[in-house]
Amino acid sequence: MNKAYIYVLITAFLFGSMEVSCKIGGMDFDPLQLTFLRFAIGGLVLLPFAVAEMRRRHFRPGLRDLLELAGVGTLGIPISMVLFQLSIMSSNASTVSVLICTSPFFTMLFAHLFTDEKLNRRKLLVLAIALCGILFMLRPWDVQAGNTMSGMMLMLLAALFFGAYTVAGKTLVARMGLMAQTSFSFLLGSAILLVILLITGRPVLQGVTEYPVIVLYVGLLVTGLGYYCYFKAIELADAATGSFAFFLKPAIAPVLAWIILRETILWNTFVGIGLILAASLLNILQQKQAGSLAKAEEHRRMTPPKDAEGTVAADGAADAAASNETAETSAADGAAETAADGADR
Repeated sequence: MNKAYIYVLITAFLFGSMEVSCKIGGMDFDPLQLTFLRFAIGGLVLLPFAVAEMRRRHFRPGLRDLLELAGVGTLGIPISMVLFQLSIMSSNASTVSVLICTSPFFTMLFAHLFTDEKLNRRKLLVLAIALCGILFMLRPWDVQAGNTMSGMMLMLLAALFFGAYTVAGKTLVARMGLMAQTSFSFLLGSAILLVILLITGRPVLQGVTEYPVIVLYVGLLVTGLGYYCYFKAIELADAATGSFAFFLKPAIAPVLAWIILRETILWNTFVGIGLILAASLLNILQQKQAGSLAKAEEHRRMTPPKDAEGTVAADGAADAAASNETAETSAADGAAETAADGADR
């Protein structure tokens, strides 16, 4: 468990530095170009681990799987992450770093609409707290210097589409694994974005040799290593433990923006961060509780009752096999939901 929290801390720092590094990179690169480079490199970093994961699952993607991955990747890269990069260039990094962390709350809404995971009173409370946090971060009554309403709206759209990306990828995660789904959706989404770059005549590789450090940092470290550490935390512990990285991110990113970019942090930012952190913590605790209940149910089903002579009931083995299948599917769904948070991010 201690090793899992080391991965959580590495993930939190890398994801916490994402907005600052992307804002610095955006000064020298086209927004679509930087997004393409970032996720193409990140997807390639994850690819060997993705292939190994599919081999363990004996999964071979067919045409339908690839088309589904391309659709999910389109939601994540050419739409959500391009909106993310555009927002960074027209808002403070400290503001957008907190707003992107609202993507799990959009995931909850999409899950309610399109899956069996319905909203309950606790989830509605989480959404209400998060909404108040968003309001304080936007501060529409007096927009903070460095922020624009258009930039912050772009970030909320980015969070919304990343929530859709998470929900849309859940069935793929169940079939091929979280690492594999993420790597292939990143690569296919980047390929679609490359086509857009070529059609619109935007730069693809220009500037890479002049500014290799920022490209390698946002692609290799933030996206590649960041997601790898996040997935390792989930593997060593559980999805809820891994999602603590996204709980720490809103506390780390504004500090880095203040130190590196000299951004001013006003009172409303602290209030907004506090509310969104509170909503995130409630969401994580709810996931942990759901995971504990699932494990208890699995244990109950795998411990069949004994008959009058003290021998195991004949149907015990069948119940245990069904339990294993149910537990595997539940674990995949839980991991997919918390990956948003990502993230990305």
